[in-house]
Amino acid sequence: MAPQVIDQKLPHLVTELPGPRARQIIESDQRYVSPSYTRSYPLVAAKARGAIVEDVDGNRFLDFSAGIAVTSTGHCHPDVVRAIQKQAETLIHMSGTDFYYAQMPDLARTLSSLIPGGGEWRCFFGNSGAEAVEAAMKLARYKTGRWQFIAMQSSFHGRTMGALSLTSSKPVQRKGFGPLVPGVTHIPYANPYRCPLDHEHVDCAKACVSYLEDIVFKTTVNPDEVAAIVLETVQGEGGYVVPPPEFLSGIERVARKHGILVIADEVQCGMGRTGKMFAFENFDFHPDIIAIAKGIASGMPLGVMMARKEIMDWKPGAHASTFGGNPVCLAAAIETVRLLQEKYVANSAKVGGFMKSRLTSLMDKHPLIGDVRGLGLMLGVELVKDRETRETAPSLRDAVVDECFKRGLLILGAGPSTIRFSPPLIIDEEQASFAADTFSAALSMVESGTAAA
Repeated sequence: MAPQVIDQKLPHLVTELPGPRARQIIESDQRYVSPSYTRSYPLVAAKARGAIVEDVDGNRFLDFSAGIAVTSTGHCHPDVVRAIQKQAETLIHMSGTDFYYAQMPDLARTLSSLIPGGGEWRCFFGNSGAEAVEAAMKLARYKTGRWQFIAMQSSFHGRTMGALSLTSSKPVQRKGFGPLVPGVTHIPYANPYRCPLDHEHVDCAKACVSYLEDIVFKTTVNPDEVAAIVLETVQGEGGYVVPPPEFLSGIERVARKHGILVIADEVQCGMGRTGKMFAFENFDFHPDIIAIAKGIASGMPLGVMMARKEIMDWKPGAHASTFGGNPVCLAAAIETVRLLQEKYVANSAKVGGFMKSRLTSLMDKHPLIGDVRGLGLMLGVELVKDRETRETAPSLRDAVVDECFKRGLLILGAGPSTIRFSPPLIIDEEQASFAADTFSAALSMVESGTAAA
């Protein structure tokens, strides 16, 4: 049976944090588990339902991280749990690399039907977002016969070697792993709040597109050797950055001019997160290849690389995955997509708009807030030491995240000093209001200097 918690919508704390059982597990983890994992605070989860997570000591938290934007239909949605249980009773594994089963074409057909503009699309199934990105890189090279890539500064595409070569979110993610895959050139990603080329630039989108066409292609990279331009439609790890619409359309224009494919990484921003099924639907932007994962299967490991039929024409044996497209994961995804279509994408748009207005209203009260941005339930609040200079405030951001945890709200950072709000897409306005109020209280503690160190 699915793990259950008491039917409630808001946090309830019963011990100090972390509690005694949590401290024991953390001590064991520190002894036996890789130290490469990043843990923002000492949450030791035991069970979860909806948007509530209960730890091993009985403390209940409101989850506005959703397992890093994964549990799109909430934790242990009963319909998803039933789909998983039913599938696990009949077929757990067969490997779509060498055999057929109905779930693969079923999900692929559904996903293809969701792409706006029609046309035929094909799907490659893997286990994660990084695998979807790796597959996209391989397909782009295979199809074009070219070897170079253009990626974006402050991007995150995964930690496997190909995906890591595209990633440029934090130096620590790349340090010690060189040489990386050759042929990747990074360009600025247009950020309306702090343009990477000039904070006062009146047209950041135009400047960043021009940087590619007038500088990179004229001094460093021959566009005839570029297989694809890879970007997150909305940047995640880089700070929940929503680009100006002109940036995405400009990048696409340059790509079409030179016969370059466009790969949209929708691993974090896709599957209803922005109030549309795909984030690129919010823009006049038409990728050739799409990488999706995270929210597609409500917590089960699944990554999908989608491409237009005429692009995904590689031969048998060119690429495959033993576990990718596992029947149980596909069953979870099929049910997840149904739930997203029927109600949760619309809820993301509705409650996301409500919460964004609540967060924006806090700017009058809290000088630490420099910017509030986002689409749907992919919202970022950037904290700054000074609004005029826009100096980042990473230590203050981390203190706010920690203070929210102590008050029963789970959130995470993104970028140098942004807090991301990425709850399950099932939340309601009461939970959104609680999160905004708790965030405000945490900000007040940090601004006053009374937050615990």
